[in-house]
Amino acid sequence: MKKIQILGTGCAKCTKLTANAETAAKSLGIEYEIEKVNDISEIMNFGIMTTPALVVDGEVKVVGKVLSPADIKNLLK
Repeated sequence: MKKIQILGTGCAKCTKLTANAETAAKSLGIEYEIEKVNDISEIMNFGIMTTPALVVDGEVKVVGKVLSPADIKNLLK
């Protein structure tokens, strides 16, 4: 199972990245869990200073961008 985390404070970009990640995971047909990380201190533990950020299985993949579902699919494969 893939663990997908969206790091951000809940802004519109964070919401869009969450939706795109869910779309990508569903289209691949993989088992996944999406977690929204809103706590600033927890976000800083990842070394992130710009949000939104996408973390897959504990590895930071993207910072400060809203990727398309197609781009996220490539990261999840």
